[in-house]
Amino acid sequence: QVQVVESGGGLVQPGGSLRLSCAASGSMSVINSMGWYRQAPGKQRELMGAVTSGGTANYADSVKGRFTVSRDNAKNTVDLQMSSLKPEDTAVYYCFVEEWRPGGRQTYWGQGTQVTVSS
Repeated sequence: QVQVVESGGGLVQPGGSLRLSCAASGSMSVINSMGWYRQAPGKQRELMGAVTSGGTANYADSVKGRFTVSRDNAKNTVDLQMSSLKPEDTAVYYCFVEEWRPGGRQTYWGQGTQVTVSS
């Protein structure tokens, strides 16, 4: 059974920084992408950033230059470093892990961690 566990959310002032961490455990074949989505109230879940197994990273335009995704393949962990935070970054942040296995892909999700940007 695969588990994805996030940590590091909380309340931060505008302009501040916060780091989210995520660890995946359990038996998986090949892990392709790992990264982060977020979902604000009343909005759809949107991709913030992800890194492939080869190290290629992509980010949403809204967070480029402010957010950085880093991944440790040996530990199956992925972090999200957020800086210059804005109130509009307030959302529940979800870690995801995409597994490639015979027959197709499987995506695993964490339970979500709340990030609130407010003075």
